[in-house]
Amino acid sequence: MLISRVVAARTSRIEEAPTPEPHPGQVLVEIVASGVCTSDLSPWLRGPGDGGEPIELGHEISGRVVAVGSSASRWKEGEFVTGLGGPGFATHALLEEDLLLPVPAGIEPAHAIGEPIATLEEAISRTPLSPGARVAIVGLGFMGLGLLQLALARAPRTVIAVDPNPEARERALALGAAVALHPDEVAAFVDAAEGAGTADPRADVVLEATGVTPGLATASLLVRPFGTLCVVGYHHAGTAPFDMELWYKGATVVNGFCPDHPRVMRAMRDALAQVASRGFTFAPLITHRFALDGVDAAYELMAQRASGFVKAVIEP
Repeated sequence: MLISRVVAARTSRIEEAPTPEPHPGQVLVEIVASGVCTSDLSPWLRGPGDGGEPIELGHEISGRVVAVGSSASRWKEGEFVTGLGGPGFATHALLEEDLLLPVPAGIEPAHAIGEPIATLEEAISRTPLSPGARVAIVGLGFMGLGLLQLALARAPRTVIAVDPNPEARERALALGAAVALHPDEVAAFVDAAEGAGTADPRADVVLEATGVTPGLATASLLVRPFGTLCVVGYHHAGTAPFDMELWYKGATVVNGFCPDHPRVMRAMRDALAQVASRGFTFAPLITHRFALDGVDAAYELMAQRASGFVKAVIEP
């Protein structure tokens, strides 16, 4: 098999490796598509360091079963699957049978990467996003635009989309957002509505998908008293300031992350059903595709926040 490994900062190399044999309860999958995730950007940027072992990345996979361990009887060779595991930037991956799901018929491989949409579905399912709710989404990268689609499927009254990037705001409007704002416009948007004596423009549910402290601050402005703020963004910088004004609003803060595999797998099944029914589409979100030797090019686009980039997929 072939695998892409990070051998230095911003530098990957394709290497040959033995194709693993599945043990009991395991399944060998030939990878057809693997999403490039923001959470892997930092290890790619810094590399393994002097004397460190090469880093193997990729965890958003879809592929076909090519071998099955002795007790993994529910899977058959040739089945098209997705699930949790990796490394995904390779021609093959050994995965646990309980962390796989069949891909519904009619979904192309790049649109069958189940892990990212499972993450979004699981997070949004823990908010009180009911029909008629006012919703705001702060951060309109892949995660934010995915949350936008999942929110719209729940029949909200309106969706406010916020991002400093005009391209991202245009995408949000095209997907169905009612209003798209620059973060610098949020305070004036709230004040203008309040000054006109209209209904409170702030949101019942705010979904934060920026992964940075300023994004949390913007989300805090948008949540109404007794509303819900769900933190979905990947905040990997350690501690972050928290707006104590939320305490006085009586807002509920939901941690959008889920460490429980069974819950994530249930969310993945629900999310795949939405993809199959066309309630969720990857089409406007996957903007770049690369072969296995394009891992570095994909991460460079992500690091540079290149124009036109939303998400890349590696197709080994």
